[in-house]
Amino acid sequence: MSTLTMKPMQIHFRPAQVETARAVASRRGVSFAELVRQALDDFLAETPVEEDPLWNIIGIANAGPRDLAANHDKYLAEAIAEEGRSWRAKSS
Repeated sequence: MSTLTMKPMQIHFRPAQVETARAVASRRGVSFAELVRQALDDFLAETPVEEDPLWNIIGIANAGPRDLAANHDKYLAEAIAEEGRSWRAKSS
C-alpha cells in the first residue's frame, strides 16, 4: 500500500505489547506498523456487520410510512389520485 494513502496515527502501547509485537513482526519479516495494520484488518474482518456504527443511522429520520419500500406502488397511486391525475393520462 502506498504511504500516500495512509493516515498517520499515534497509539500508545504497553511495553510488553511492543516487545512481543516487534518480535512477531521480525519473525514475519514485516515492520511493526505493518503487523499492527494486519492485526487491525483481521479484527475488522471478524467484526459482525451489525456492530458497524454506520448501521446506527438507520431510522434516525422520518421518511414517510414505515412500509414505504414494500408498498411503494400503493402510495404512488394514492399520490397520483390526490393530484387528480391518473398515470395513464400523464403518459399519453
